[in-house]
Amino acid sequence: MQFPQLLPRRQTIASALALGFVGRQVRAQPTGEENPWPSLAQQIFKGRPVADSNAILSIDAPYRAEDAAVVPIGLHRLLPDDDTRRIKTITLVIDENPSPVAAAFSLGENSGIRNISTRVRVDSYTKIHAVATMADGSLLATERFVKAAGGCSAPAAKQEAGSVPPVTMRFRQFTPAPGATSREVQLMIWHPNYSGMQMDQVSRLYVPALFIATVHIWQGDDLLLGIESGVSISENPTFRFDYRPNGAAEFRAEVTDSDGKTFKESWSATRA
Repeated sequence: MQFPQLLPRRQTIASALALGFVGRQVRAQPTGEENPWPSLAQQIFKGRPVADSNAILSIDAPYRAEDAAVVPIGLHRLLPDDDTRRIKTITLVIDENPSPVAAAFSLGENSGIRNISTRVRVDSYTKIHAVATMADGSLLATERFVKAAGGCSAPAAKQEAGSVPPVTMRFRQFTPAPGATSREVQLMIWHPNYSGMQMDQVSRLYVPALFIATVHIWQGDDLLLGIESGVSISENPTFRFDYRPNGAAEFRAEVTDSDGKTFKESWSATRA
C-alpha cells in the first residue's frame, strides 16, 4: 500500500478499507505480540524501516479524551529553520482503530508548514503514531498514548444516509502576531464523514461509509497541503495549519468524497 503518497481516489479508498481489514486480522492473530505497531508499520510502509525520532515530530493529544468521536490532534515539525532536511509527508496512524491510517498530509515544498491540527475518532485505548517521510526517503516516527473508546461507532449528527447535504466549506484566516513571518488558516468542511460503523437509530441498520477522501489547498498556484483521509477523521472535518505567505491574492480548496463527488471553492487572501 502506498497511502503516504497522494493516490487516485479509488485506489486510496481501496487501500484504506483493506488496511482496516488487515488491521483487524493482525490484532486477532494469537502471535503473543500485544503491540500492533510493528506489524502495522510493515504493512503501511511496505517493509521499509521506520526509526523512532522525537526530534523531528511531536504529537499533541489529550491523555484521556473527553469525546472519543472528536479527539483533537496536533502535529508539530520540530526541525529548526536552518535545518536543510525536509518533511515531505506526515502519516497519522491510530494503531487500534479498525482503519488505522487516519490521514496522510503532503506538505507543499514551499509551504513553510510547521503545525497541523485536526480531530479524529478513537475506537479504543491506543497509541497514535505520526511518521514523517523525509526528502531523502527515510521514515521517522513519534508516538502518543490516548485513552478513548467507541469513537468510530458513535452516532453522527445526521443518521440517514440520504440526508447528507452537499459539501460546504468555510475558510478562516487568522490575524498574525506582530512581526510574525508565518500565518495560520483553517479549512472547515461540513460533512458527516460516516465511518460505516454507525447505526441508524430508527432503522437499526448501519449507515454506509461516506467520507471525505482527499483535500487539496492552494495559495495561488502553490500547493500548501494535500490530504488523503479516511473514516478515522471526525465528522465535519477541520484542518488548521500555519504557512508561509507568498503574496498570492487567493486561496483555493478542492475536496473529493468517497463517492467520487468533487467540491471546489476559493477565497480572497486577507492582508495583515
